[in-house]
Amino acid sequence: MPVMEPIRDLGILEDFKGRLQSWNMRNWMFFVLGINTGLRVSDILPIKVKQVLGTHILLIEKKTSKRKRILINPKLRADIDFYLTCYEWLGEDDYLFASQTTGKPITTVQAYRILRQIGDIMGLEGVGTHTMRKTFGYHFYQRTKDIATLQLLLNHSTQRMTMLYIGLIQDTMDQSMSDFHL
Repeated sequence: MPVMEPIRDLGILEDFKGRLQSWNMRNWMFFVLGINTGLRVSDILPIKVKQVLGTHILLIEKKTSKRKRILINPKLRADIDFYLTCYEWLGEDDYLFASQTTGKPITTVQAYRILRQIGDIMGLEGVGTHTMRKTFGYHFYQRTKDIATLQLLLNHSTQRMTMLYIGLIQDTMDQSMSDFHL
């Protein structure tokens, strides 16, 4: 399996979102929530409707067992509200990203296949479920240059780990080597 990468180019990111939205609103919302919160796919999929109705998403991270509280900013709120109007039959105790056949959350394997399918159509390599979290981290850092807060948001133990995770170290090495020639 290839190394998952962030989607660095905002135009490509918008195209990716648009393709997901025209294909399936559930898949679009799952991706939008991922790239705007930095949550792991294992924490996104079991979210219930009631968890996104307030000002914050409250959950316990599956991997770390840590409590997580994520602000739903106005743009994400608008996306969530739009999604909920498209799926108005969902009740507060229903899963936000339910399988049409089981009513339970789609699996991480299914989520991977969804993202891979769009990535393949667009000719993108390194797209998978970690792409959402890495895309969040990459663009958060590009806008804020605040690696310390990003480290906290992603629950990483070191800033170096965060920089590696979002591809900054590789980008720096690539840039340094691009003009190097003996």
